[in-house]
Amino acid sequence: MKKISIITLFLVGFQLAAQTLQSPSGSVKLKFSLVNGKPSYEVFYKNKTVVNPSFMGIKLKEGNDLTAEFTVENNGQKVVNETWQPVLGEQSSIRNNYNELTLNLLQKPTKRKLNIIFRVYNEGVAFRYEFPKQPNMNYFIISDEVSEFNLTGDHKAFWLPGDFDSQEYSYMETRLSEVNTENIDMNNGIGLKSIAGKYVVQSPLMMKTSDKVYLNIFEAAVVNYPVMHLDLAPNDFKLKSRLVPNAIGDKAYLQAPCVSPWRTIMVSDDARDIVSSKMILNLNEPSRIDDTSWIKPMKYVGIWWEMHVGKSTWDYAGSQNAQNAADGKLKPTGKHGATTENAKRYIDFAAKHGFDGVLVEGWNAGWEDWFGNWKENVFDFTTPYPDFDLKAVNDYAKSKGVKMIMHHETSGSVSNYERHLDRAIDLMKKYGYPAVKSGYVGRIIPRGEFHDGQTMVNHFNFVAQRMAENKLMVNSHESSRPTGYSRTYPNYIAAEAARGNEFNAWSNGNPPMHETILPFTRLLGGPMDYTPGIFEIKMSAYDPNKKTEQVHTTLAKQLALYVTMYSPLQMAADLPENYEKHLDAFQFIKDVAVDWQESKYLEAEPGDYLTVARKDKRSENWFVGAITDENARNTEIKLDFLSPNKKYKATVYEDGKDADWQKNPKSYVIKTIQVTSKSKIKLHLAQGGGAAISLTPIN
Repeated sequence: MKKISIITLFLVGFQLAAQTLQSPSGSVKLKFSLVNGKPSYEVFYKNKTVVNPSFMGIKLKEGNDLTAEFTVENNGQKVVNETWQPVLGEQSSIRNNYNELTLNLLQKPTKRKLNIIFRVYNEGVAFRYEFPKQPNMNYFIISDEVSEFNLTGDHKAFWLPGDFDSQEYSYMETRLSEVNTENIDMNNGIGLKSIAGKYVVQSPLMMKTSDKVYLNIFEAAVVNYPVMHLDLAPNDFKLKSRLVPNAIGDKAYLQAPCVSPWRTIMVSDDARDIVSSKMILNLNEPSRIDDTSWIKPMKYVGIWWEMHVGKSTWDYAGSQNAQNAADGKLKPTGKHGATTENAKRYIDFAAKHGFDGVLVEGWNAGWEDWFGNWKENVFDFTTPYPDFDLKAVNDYAKSKGVKMIMHHETSGSVSNYERHLDRAIDLMKKYGYPAVKSGYVGRIIPRGEFHDGQTMVNHFNFVAQRMAENKLMVNSHESSRPTGYSRTYPNYIAAEAARGNEFNAWSNGNPPMHETILPFTRLLGGPMDYTPGIFEIKMSAYDPNKKTEQVHTTLAKQLALYVTMYSPLQMAADLPENYEKHLDAFQFIKDVAVDWQESKYLEAEPGDYLTVARKDKRSENWFVGAITDENARNTEIKLDFLSPNKKYKATVYEDGKDADWQKNPKSYVIKTIQVTSKSKIKLHLAQGGGAAISLTPIN
């Protein structure tokens, strides 16, 4: 780590009426005040108010809330300008530049202390609560947090309902005054819904003001604390933190000294500043893994999509019904996907086309009644089905130079998973698995807990830590959404935690604007395993009499997603036979990198479009992805990010002239041209379409 400058100033022993702090650029300003002993803050952007005076504080179960009757004991300021190198990331070096203000507050009637720490970055403000070690507060229980975000107008918002168990909704785009979770189509394929109220929304909440300023409210470094949702007063445009409770209604059990997560407010008049921000990562602790040489990016294929489209099943019996084993023996129907033979077919495909790994879901016993029964002892994570030979599959993969990716579906039974975790890890190490995909579909056990509560946050972080101790990577699905913890544990290589591509296979799907919003929301906290690359767009190809679902993009947009949706773990999610029909388009998936030296966000508008250029960390190759929503779009891309005085071969994968995500999604054209840093490329994006470009230097 290179520390360029750190300057600290402490002012002690005086009463503070108000204090201001600016960003390094001067465009963002914070104002802190004590209003009749109550902590309050405001945020300004280019001299305009973007957050009105908003109160802060913590409520305690035992009373004597930390919300009022404060005085300021001390006040310290600090300037930090440093760079650090992520193990995997969108860029090889990240700058962390902010001005910090620490306020040491004393609640005189109780003699309790509370510190509030502010950091002001060029793209926004962050604050957290710090509970110092003190005689009058050791163990304590948080009953609520009253962090307010009082906005200045009826902004356009991209929002999800405040669901304590799921983020797998399509985004709603409305004014704040129009937010109402009762207006959501609940026939959306989500199996477990726990919406907290009519006017409760999730963070991150992306917004745009009438004067074209972009705002984003989120959090960072959620450790030993529940996820923060937001209560909205729709007529007043006021937001307040809504912490997820545990099974008995408490929010967090803490012991001083400790800290809360950071609450973040990003602001800019350029949407590219929001989508490219590394503020959430910067607010997390540095890596706790000394030797990170084993943490590798991966492109993979797997036995997965064929179950979603109904070609095969996760369970051995092929019926998803444990009752067919009346005599104690499951009766196979031939529909089981995770067979030794099928796994070898995928391994052959991966080896032939240069993929790093193969995921196999449904390999282990227990899938017959895994979902919907709130059953505790579902899987043991070590016992394969009779038609899956663990040793033979892994030996075959090694002979082909391919890594196997483990799968641990928990069915929400976390207590069962934790009991078996070390044995499951031992099995992975025995056969040389480098990574695991975990899943948490269904209601949580311990019963009464939510996916977003403190207990589950601690579990997700614990699994990452335990995997790190054993030099294993983890990719969690149905987990709480990431808040930058991958900086601290970079083996937490990816997560789902949003509505992924799978919903297109068996539900009303993801609208074309969906992928233009996720980089402004979910991906701010960390990489997403979105599972792109679906070429057989319409599900009627698998059952023309029953299936009417489809992917809500063109084929070309599926290629572009490998660039616009960052993850160092990327799946070519479709079936091998579907790629073999379009090997020319498949070439982009084979070529595209997944770990980057540099990233440039060229165009960005949440809900409308996104264009990103990225440079491979291990070569001089660049890749570009451009996507649009339901509206067709023409754009021109400047290639001034390329090295000067060099020629490049540009291979452009673009929507065909007659392409349309509904009417003709598989229409695409591929062209090759010679370009330099002075060149421009015109692109046509169809409705729900996209374009992908690979740029390789010409020697």
